[in-house]
Amino acid sequence: MSQFNTVSIPNAARAHWLPKSGGHVAWFDYAKGICIIMVVMMHSTLGVGEGFAERGLAAEGFMHWVVAYAKPFRMPDFFLLSGLFLSLAIGRGWLHYLDKKLLHFAYFYLLWVAIQLPLRLAAEGGLTVASFAVQYIDAVINPYAPVWFIYVLPLMFIMTKLLHRLPGAVLLAGAAIMQIVPVHTGWAAIDQYLAHYYVFFLAGYLLAPQLFAVAKWAQENVAIAWWGFFAWAIANGILVFTPGPGAEFSSIAQLPLVSLVLGGAGAVAIVTAASLLAKFDIAHFIRYCGKNSIVLYISFMIPMAVTRVLLLKTGFVTDTGVASLIVWLMALASPLVVFEVLRRTPLRFLYQRPAWAQLRYEPTKKDRMEGAAQRAEGIAAG
Repeated sequence: MSQFNTVSIPNAARAHWLPKSGGHVAWFDYAKGICIIMVVMMHSTLGVGEGFAERGLAAEGFMHWVVAYAKPFRMPDFFLLSGLFLSLAIGRGWLHYLDKKLLHFAYFYLLWVAIQLPLRLAAEGGLTVASFAVQYIDAVINPYAPVWFIYVLPLMFIMTKLLHRLPGAVLLAGAAIMQIVPVHTGWAAIDQYLAHYYVFFLAGYLLAPQLFAVAKWAQENVAIAWWGFFAWAIANGILVFTPGPGAEFSSIAQLPLVSLVLGGAGAVAIVTAASLLAKFDIAHFIRYCGKNSIVLYISFMIPMAVTRVLLLKTGFVTDTGVASLIVWLMALASPLVVFEVLRRTPLRFLYQRPAWAQLRYEPTKKDRMEGAAQRAEGIAAG
């Protein structure tokens, strides 16, 4: 069982529970693995459904039920985990902070949009220099849908550093209001993404000690933790599959406030499940996916699209659920295989930020402390 101690960081919102060794937190890797696996599942399944529907086949299969079930907690948990170790960095100097929390993600975003966009345009038969330039510029201004997460996440890091001296309760209350009340700024990054998920990112940052305490409690009370997890799983399913009051809210789970509560409850449930998996050291593939979540996130779209097109053109599989399952598994496995092949070659720049894409600064004592946080987070370091 992992051991944790409280570390107080100057200028941080509050103390956080951290691993004494500064190494990977096993349950954190499992939790990220669960999240990225569900994200890949969602894109794979919905893409197959749309493709099959265009060819007169069933638009939904059994995988669509799994995707719908995970919707309330899939992205909230991802953002909660992203804020979990922020206390180690929030008091850092701006150059260090911008390098690690902005340029790190901007590098991968700009690179992989440049890789994915022409492939998509070519598949649609509209690839020209002009079309690429226009859509790439738009991707700089507005999040490019396949990799929107690493566009929005740096905005949350910057916003939190600017506001971190405000009382945590005030920050959380404001973020909760943004999640409940529709926001219309005209910028997709805020309206479609940040407004909806910032509250979960802040919860990870401000409530990290409590989340680590939940993980520790689950490992010490396995039977009760499993029963609690199953109770949540049933309640989540009931709310997801109970029709809502109208077209705007197709299920009870989508109602304002209900979605906020379900997102938080689901995130805690995933932390609990991840902690139990870590305790028994099982499902190593999930943990491996978590350690390499950014690799999967930036590159799964290509093998996913190729597999889907092959299935559609060959007609080898006509069951939407089975096709979705095949596409999902290929989208999971292929990027990890390619990553292992390329990580020690000159092409490693696809997954590792090179020196030229980093800011130069003289690290302070605080800056050096972030190394432990990066190792604990398991995020690909530049």
